Amino acid sequence: MDGLLLNTEDIYTLCVNIVLKKYGRPGLPWWLKAKMMGVPGSSNGDTFHDWAQLPIEREQFKQEQREQQEIHFPECQPLPGVEKLLSDLRRAKNTDGFDMQVALASSSEKYNYDMKTSRAVTKAVLDLIQEKHRVLGDDPRIGRGRGKPAPDIYLVALQAINDTLPEGTPKISPNECLVFEDSVIGVEAGRRAGMRVVWVPHPKLAAEYVGKEREVLAGRIGLVDIGDEEQLGVLDDGWGEQLPSLENFPYEKFGVSVPS
Repeated sequence: MDGLLLNTEDIYTLCVNIVLKKYGRPGLPWWLKAKMMGVPGSSNGDTFHDWAQLPIEREQFKQEQREQQEIHFPECQPLPGVEKLLSDLRRAKNTDGFDMQVALASSSEKYNYDMKTSRAVTKAVLDLIQEKHRVLGDDPRIGRGRGKPAPDIYLVALQAINDTLPEGTPKISPNECLVFEDSVIGVEAGRRAGMRVVWVPHPKLAAEYVGKEREVLAGRIGLVDIGDEEQLGVLDDGWGEQLPSLENFPYEKFGVSVPS
């Protein structure tokens, strides 16, 4: 969701920078943000604080950042192409003629999700995904410490779909799934789940990985060590692709048929 469906990554940066500026520290650089995106709790972890060198305790920073998020998260809005994509997928079919199924797999916890979808226009777009198919970062079905880049959240999302398929519809396997991601560790999570992945990075994130796109698409950047090397993708195996945005999505290329 964050940075893919909604413009919340820019808002996360804004909120952090407001607190950093208050204590005379420079703004969050993209080389650092790139390491934090999609990692649960990363904005208050060692990587950030070792760089920030703030004169306050971590809990105080967390509180002040949260205060800024409560102000600015309700201002977020859908990114270009998102509403059309989700609307199209609700009525699309796959190559076998079955209805396409859509789920949300977001590291955002429920409290943050509710703030980000508090505007009517934003809520309407996210409501295009059924509530029973939304898996958030604090979902009890995801084991402690098993957030992205572990595959668990995507496998739970797939299970949520399979548990609610109409009678007579065959269960969906991971290799029939297409993951949409903006973060590098999210791509890795999708690849570890055995799913095909479309990477739609923020332009400034893409700039940080120029020359390393093949490794990103194979899930082999290794920002967070979780082991299980055999779950990773293979360079140039065709299961990862990069797009500049969700606008004008090439449905046919991915076996999706949208009625005219």
